[in-house]
Formats: sequence, C-alpha cells, structure tokens
Amino acid sequence: MNLWFETALLEHGWADRVRLCVADGRIASVDIGVAPDAGDEIHFAALPGIPNLHSHAFQRAMAGLTEMRGAASDDFWSWRDLMYRFVARIGPDECEAIATLAFAEMLEVGFTRVGEFHYLHHAPDGSRYDDPAEMSGRIVAAAEMAGIGLTLLPVFYAHGGFGGQAPGAAQARFVHDVDGFADLVGRAAALLPSDGVIGIAPHSLRAVTLDELRALMPVAPGGPIHIHIAEQVQEVEACVAWSGRRPVHWLFDHLPVDARWTLVHATHVDRNEIADVASAGAVVGLCPVTEANLGDGLFPAAPFLDAGGVFGIGSDSNVRIDAAEELRLLEYGQRLTARARNVLAAETRCSTGARLYGDAVAGGGRALGIPTGLAVGRPADLVSLNRDDPVFAARGGDALLDSLIFAGRRTIDCVWRAGTKQVERGRHRHRDAIEARYRAALERLIA
Repeated sequence: MNLWFETALLEHGWADRVRLCVADGRIASVDIGVAPDAGDEIHFAALPGIPNLHSHAFQRAMAGLTEMRGAASDDFWSWRDLMYRFVARIGPDECEAIATLAFAEMLEVGFTRVGEFHYLHHAPDGSRYDDPAEMSGRIVAAAEMAGIGLTLLPVFYAHGGFGGQAPGAAQARFVHDVDGFADLVGRAAALLPSDGVIGIAPHSLRAVTLDELRALMPVAPGGPIHIHIAEQVQEVEACVAWSGRRPVHWLFDHLPVDARWTLVHATHVDRNEIADVASAGAVVGLCPVTEANLGDGLFPAAPFLDAGGVFGIGSDSNVRIDAAEELRLLEYGQRLTARARNVLAAETRCSTGARLYGDAVAGGGRALGIPTGLAVGRPADLVSLNRDDPVFAARGGDALLDSLIFAGRRTIDCVWRAGTKQVERGRHRHRDAIEARYRAALERLIA
C-alpha cells in the first residue's frame, strides 16, 4: 500500500510530497519530493499517531454522571466513592463494550496506541473468575475490535492506604497477592497480539508495600512500569505522615527508578523531585483533562521540561477523549499559572504546538514500550489532517500543529494503525456496531 501526502511530519521534521510505502504493518520506505503515482492513496498532511499512555477504559461510561455537587464539597475522593459504586455493576460483557467504544474514540482523535492501566480484575463480589485473566482478555478483545495498539498494564492493588492498610470492601475487585498477580500477568501476556506489550502497574504507594514493590519488579522483565503518584495534596500529606518523605522522594529512596518507569500525574512535586525524575529518564504521564475534571492541580511542566524531563499524555478517566485538548489544556494551565504565553515552547520563536506534539509522541512511545515516528521500520501508525477544516487554510509546517491543537474543530481525516485504516473522514469504520453495543451495555448498567 502506498500513501502520498502533500506534506508529512517525518522523524527529522517536515517534508513535502511524501510517499510512504506500507507493508506488513510497518513503513517499508519513505520517498520525499515525489509526484503521486496512479496507485497512490492521496492525502493532505500526515502526522505520527500519538500514544495514549494512561487510560481506565471502563470509566468512559461514567462521563457526565459525576457532575452534580453532593451535600459536602466535592473532590477526588468523593468522585472515587462514586466510581467504586459504578464499577461494582460492570461485568465482562459491559467492560468489553465500554472499552471498545473508548478505544474507537481514541483512534478518531489521533491516538493510535493505548496504555490500559487495568485494575478491574475480579467479579463484583471480589471472587475470582474461572479464568483469572477474564477481564484482561476483554480489554484485549476490545482493542482488537477497535484496531488500536495495546500496551496492557495489569494493576497490582493490595492495600487501602499507606503502610499496608487493609483494603476496603469496594476495592475487592482489584486486590491480588504477588503470586496471583504474577499468574495474571503471564496469562494476560499470552492473550496479546504480536505487537502487544505487557507491563506492570503498581497502583500507587498507598496500595502496595515496599516488599511487594520489590517482588513485582521481576514480573514483567524489561516491560514498562507505571504508577499513580502525588496526584492529590491529601495523598502527599498522608505519605509524609506515614514515612516522613514526599511520594516521589520515597520512591527514589527505595527503588532504582529509570526510563522503564512512568509516573502518572506527579502533580504535586517539588524542585528536587523534578530533578530526580528528569535525570532518571522516567516519563511523567500527564492527563490534563482528567486532572482538571477531578481538581487535582497543575503539574509544574515548565521547570520539568527545562530540566530535560520527558512527558506523555493520557486520557485517564476518559471523561472526554481528545488528544489535542489534552495538549491544549497542558499549555493553558501553565499560562494561567505563569500569566504568560507559549510557556512550553522549546525556545524563542519556536512553535508551542510542535514542542507539545513531538514530545507527547516520543514520551508516549517510551512509556508504552514502542518505537514512534514516521520512519522506515516503524509501525505504520499515522494520522492525516482534514484539508476541509478552514483552520488549516494557508498554513504549513509547524503552523499546522499549532492550528490543530489551539484552533481546530474537525481536524482529523484518516487514522491508520499498523497500516490498516481504522478511521476515515473522522469516523471509525465500525462506529455504528460499536456504539450500538455500548448503548445496550449502558442500558443494563444504569437501568
């Protein structure tokens, strides 16, 4: 298959009149400055797909259902209580239907791989399914139906608070011991397609002890390691009360954190923690839409990037799935804090959109254990922009990225994953069937 683009963002920058030859799901050749051949499929502008490094797919079904204020002021913890009540009703069929829609919507906005931080393992009463990997298998099936790349991150969850506190009844669906978790990871890995990636995800420092963390490190050797950390002020305060150390400090004190690690949120970090994360090469997983929705706070992105830090973006709770909006809100949050513009641009007279997009692609790829970018040998995971969106009129190069992120409306035309076109004219090829199954699942859940 040959795809020809008027312009394309290749690994080393923009090029015009580009032909990509795709074979066996990968880019077999890249020709620059060529005219289209008769058999070429012709498009406007090509971008590498963005990895979505952090998702809880089942929470897509909660979008819009938690926006009514309770008797007391609402925060992350009151939202979590609502989530626990909702998750108690989700069975395997509902999980698969919800995840399939979430994954299809990710593709429609330019995400081509998802890191599924999957902790819904057991039956609603906490009992084990006959197949311990039943729910992981449903996530794999959803990703295959939608056609998105999958880095599966089974979550280890054992405790309800710092210092090994017993889990609550509402957490029973999530809980494992180390041996049971190792068995789950092995079973889940066997279910993945050839380009699937398996990692591990200790849920958070409040859900796992140091001994358990150390025992988990060999479970997925060489694979990604993701952890929620320092998302909430209350979490930081509880960690300090328990250990005398802030969460990121505590993690670095006790484990050899390196480029395999993704620290999800890391919202409340100090300058010493920023320096530690950046020097270790760990990725910070930022989810600005969810972080805003939950009132988490703002990650200090500018000093982190100035220190050489690496970030990627995720859709987390999937309250709204929109890659461009994640990047836009990341920059806008920094502008509101600094009372300045173009805060995250790499240097003077540089495009903010180009910095955000390029870093999210590279950092997301590192976090999910895959190569990214439009180059020979890389997965044919790419996005074409919609030439009919007037926001792209009389624009080229980095101005396309700035317009996509800060001004676009109907920006995505086609999306290919491993060389297969999953989205055309902004719509997933199986959207009708996926949406019908989702609607039926929601009627069962919410009736």
